[in-house]
Amino acid sequence: MSNTAAADTDYDLFVIGGGINGVGIARDAAGRGLKTCLAEMNDLASATSSWSTKLIHGGLRYLEQYDFKLVRESLIEREILLDAAPHLIEPLRFVLPHHKALRPAWLLRLGLFLYDNLGGRRLLPKTSRVDLENGPFGAPLQDQFVTGFEYSDCRADDARLVVVNAIDAAERGADIWVRTRFVGAEREKSGWAITLEDARGQRQIRAKAIVNAAGPWVTQIFAAIDEADPTKGLRLVKGSHIFTRRLYDHDRAYIFQHGDGRIVFTIPYGADLTLIGTTDEAFEGDPAEAKISDEETHYLCDLVSAYLKTPITPADVVSTYSGVRPLFDELGKGAASKVTRDYAFDLQGNATRAPLLSIYGGKLTTYRKLALDAMEALEPFFPAMGDRWTHSAHLPGGEMGYQGFSAFEAEMEARYGFLSPETRQRMAHAYGSRIYDMLGDAASVDDLGRELAPGVYEKELIYLRDKEWARTGEDALNRRSKLYLRLSEEEQQAVANWFAASPA
Repeated sequence: MSNTAAADTDYDLFVIGGGINGVGIARDAAGRGLKTCLAEMNDLASATSSWSTKLIHGGLRYLEQYDFKLVRESLIEREILLDAAPHLIEPLRFVLPHHKALRPAWLLRLGLFLYDNLGGRRLLPKTSRVDLENGPFGAPLQDQFVTGFEYSDCRADDARLVVVNAIDAAERGADIWVRTRFVGAEREKSGWAITLEDARGQRQIRAKAIVNAAGPWVTQIFAAIDEADPTKGLRLVKGSHIFTRRLYDHDRAYIFQHGDGRIVFTIPYGADLTLIGTTDEAFEGDPAEAKISDEETHYLCDLVSAYLKTPITPADVVSTYSGVRPLFDELGKGAASKVTRDYAFDLQGNATRAPLLSIYGGKLTTYRKLALDAMEALEPFFPAMGDRWTHSAHLPGGEMGYQGFSAFEAEMEARYGFLSPETRQRMAHAYGSRIYDMLGDAASVDDLGRELAPGVYEKELIYLRDKEWARTGEDALNRRSKLYLRLSEEEQQAVANWFAASPA
């Protein structure tokens, strides 16, 4: 997991960007035998890929936009990813209350029938009707909601999904460099001369092809690349989320419809929080500076309050986050919520001109398919590369598969019973089978080193530093976990101090 590189190293493929699309492509390429490296200017998943609604889903609302292709592909990917990473992705049932003023019940049922069957569902339970007037799932809702539907999707740890893809890429031979900025690239006879910069200064590598997976910065990257200009439209859309204290006791999520055609989810998050989102707002400026507005906070609170018996207000919000989605803007007009969540490629290059492949759009759920399509687009330049392989490959930590995850949890409890149930559950879902690499033959908490914060031991931080590219307390607490939501400022600072005193 080194973050070093020799000068003038030759690669087949160089990937710009350590979000989900970039690491997915690096993983796929490395698994096909291409000598691959990836550079991320900050930490892995430090932008859009850690600010999603944290769902692996088909996108029920895209049916209303007649985007059946995207929904079908997403539903297929949902089950592939659930089996590939059952520690990071788990089934979640969603309750959709019938709002009589918005859509007839038969239309909802028809849409959910399509949702059940478009993607060849195998692992998840099908849609059912729900009595909200008498059942527990109607208890938090206003009395006007008497019936609804319950369907399946999955929740995910978005940032960790990025990390395990990077781990897999590295274990298959890719070089992954964090906090390494792409400075520029010039075309040569047989490829690209690429300049990078990190804390030690600038250096140069060479690669036969470049993939520009810079997310919201994808069009800005062109200015630093010789003889390259963007040919497709990009729409930057800000999505904001809020956390509140747990709004209800049961384990279901809700999907609430709004009269403007948008929807908002309320998702149980751990034992004590509810995640609410998302908004869709046009964005201008530096994507790294995106923040929730007062209007967005009120919008989310008001929409949810239109359904719940106990309304929520901005005073109930305990934390927020915002991210900028780089959407492929085919039409260049229309509401942000209507812009497709599908992806598009801009491939520039030919037999005498080194290829540059730029990625527009995409969503967390379809990253593996996007990577597969990207490799097929590059195949003419690498005719000897290996065949597709990711459709049946588990991600690091998920080797037990979806059907075997319960047995894994039982085995982990027997082996590491000295951990508190909360810490053990957190680690099981964060690391999966890689927990054995992290904890090794530890037999008591004394074998885990210092406890820097409740349930956060030095042994885990060493693993995050050495195996997962974590360099700061923020890397560990915001992206490798979401412990920042539950630790005090003093506890977070103790972790930050450990990283400062224990550099990689």
